[in-house]
Amino acid sequence: MDVVTGAFGYIGRYIAKRLIETGREVRTITTHPDKPNPFGEAVQAFAYSFDDRERLTERLAGAETLFNTYWIRFERDGQTFDSALRNTRTLFECAREAGVKRIVHVSVTNPSPDSRLPYYRGKSKQERMLADVDVPHSIVRPTLVFGQEDILVNNMAWLIRRFPVFPIFGSGKFRVQPVFVEDLAKVIVEQAFATEAVTVDAIGPETVTFEEAVRWMARAMGRKTRIVHVPPSVGLLAGRLIGLAVRDDILTKDELAGLMQELLISQEPPNCSTRFSDWLSENKETIGRHYTSEMGRHFRWSPGDRV
Repeated sequence: MDVVTGAFGYIGRYIAKRLIETGREVRTITTHPDKPNPFGEAVQAFAYSFDDRERLTERLAGAETLFNTYWIRFERDGQTFDSALRNTRTLFECAREAGVKRIVHVSVTNPSPDSRLPYYRGKSKQERMLADVDVPHSIVRPTLVFGQEDILVNNMAWLIRRFPVFPIFGSGKFRVQPVFVEDLAKVIVEQAFATEAVTVDAIGPETVTFEEAVRWMARAMGRKTRIVHVPPSVGLLAGRLIGLAVRDDILTKDELAGLMQELLISQEPPNCSTRFSDWLSENKETIGRHYTSEMGRHFRWSPGDRV
């Protein structure tokens, strides 16, 4: 039996799916255990109980591997990066107390304790906590993850479908290396069988500039979108205005800084095979049809909402 945090979310869902396909029993610990369960009886769901260590330890008991995706994208409604770090420490310590044999932790490329971006700085601190907890572990650092339930790529496509103009921040020459979520899940699950401490990047086969990625998406969807270069401040303002309309944070200042600093690329050779350009061609009819809300998925969700 394995435990996956957030198996009803994005990356966690694909980890759980792959584990089930290989015959593993899966349990999930999640923010919303009452969400529609895409796995039916194959996955038993429990709520996070960071304030009750005994209960959390019980929910981890019997697990061979803990696959951890827990983190926050931005601070909101009392959830802060500091509180997420405290929760992470509790989770890792409870896993040790429960006798979990290995932890596979999902991080991000280029985390740094000196980063001015709290997301990347916090990811670095999570990795340090894992090293300190004295449980055999692996760390998987993905680049820019894409797939059907993705937020960033899907919502870029949504904007392209609905507006004749797409703003490109600055030069648009900053690069990303998109990695397919199913490829990422394969890399993550394989790390359950590692025998030593491992840190590995999960990297797609194509390196593309942000502007090229937008043009690829528009071309795949048959849209004659006009690309307009704007200062980052103007682009963020436009994003905030659209965000007010959809009641969501489309892109934060720190996320934009991470993109422009090329933090979602790796110096390692690619180890995942799905090409972003091919995936766009195969999914051109479905991407961007509906807006995917981060706030709706993680903060405002209630029973009856579409997942």
